[in-house]
Amino acid sequence: MRGIKLALGALALLVSSVSAQAFETGASAAYVMDFNTGTVLMSKNADQPLPPASMSKLMTLYMAFEAVDNNVLQLDQELPVSAAAMAYGGSTMFLKAGERVKVEDLIRGIIVLSGNDACVVIAEALSGTESKFAQQMTMRAQQLGMTNSSFSNSNGWPQAGHRMSMRDLGLIAAKLIKDYPQYYPMFSQEEFLFDATESSNRFNRNPLLGLGIGADGLKTGHTQEAGYGLVGSALQGDRRIIFVLSGLPSAQERAREAEAVTNWAFRQFSQTELGKAGTKIAEADVSIGAEQMVGMELAEDISLLLPVTPIAPLKTEIVYSSPIKAPIAKGQQIGELVISPEGLPEHRVPLVADRDIAPHGFVGRMMAAAQHLAQRISAPPTPEAS
Repeated sequence: MRGIKLALGALALLVSSVSAQAFETGASAAYVMDFNTGTVLMSKNADQPLPPASMSKLMTLYMAFEAVDNNVLQLDQELPVSAAAMAYGGSTMFLKAGERVKVEDLIRGIIVLSGNDACVVIAEALSGTESKFAQQMTMRAQQLGMTNSSFSNSNGWPQAGHRMSMRDLGLIAAKLIKDYPQYYPMFSQEEFLFDATESSNRFNRNPLLGLGIGADGLKTGHTQEAGYGLVGSALQGDRRIIFVLSGLPSAQERAREAEAVTNWAFRQFSQTELGKAGTKIAEADVSIGAEQMVGMELAEDISLLLPVTPIAPLKTEIVYSSPIKAPIAKGQQIGELVISPEGLPEHRVPLVADRDIAPHGFVGRMMAAAQHLAQRISAPPTPEAS
């Protein structure tokens, strides 16, 4: 902060106090993110590749939506069911080998009924075999930035090498919402009766749907190896959160934990306006300029997701090289404001000059050089190290 004067009162964030009540989750791994800002609100073993169970069906769905969008598949197109698809147990649509099923029904069957068989039908239609589709899933995941994901099948059936991290699951959830909003309402469908003769599997397993807390997706998962998990999302007002939980001991505990983490994310954090572009927050020394100081303004509006409970001061720092050498142009970046909320990622805002500063003329430069030399001569000597 040497060589700088703060414009006190110009920016509310300089005196703000923030903190959030921590959420102690019973999940073995968890990830909570604010969708609008990308702010990570909670991370517990979030980058550890784990068995994802049926939550990995989100990757299959993303590739199915991608295929429909690229006219590789059509929603009303009927696809054949193979013996390999029919052979899967667990959660199914009760598909029978030899029948043909519309793509849209298969997609709803994956989302609502968690159909293992439906995933295989989609996989075989796009890649020929499920194993080839799993390889393509892994490649596509890498392209999307999901660096801790590898797939051995299309549906999350327990198999060696089939792994995803909680952060990767949060990423694919966000991609589904952002890239395919036209299909996303399917995730809030609570019931889908595909075959009236097989009505035992017709309800969405997402325990948050219908609770009135804005929940509208996305996918549950359960195997003995993975425990109970959920990739969830909820919208309240203009805010959307995405969360991933894994390794819970029961469906009841999954429901309780999912509702609790949703309420926590909305109640403990709020979007806060901290400053407007053009606000002058400080002045810095100028070297060899027609003026001795230059104002530092925010280059952009600052709106951050911050905890709501006032406990700890919000940490801020102005970073720049002092003194700033003239000439300086109005709007030129001359520093950064670094905001570091407790327990949240730091945020950097460019600081720009509030006016033009011309360089000294020849006489001015000589006087500035003489003044600098005089300051060095008059400065006390630096003690030598013993």
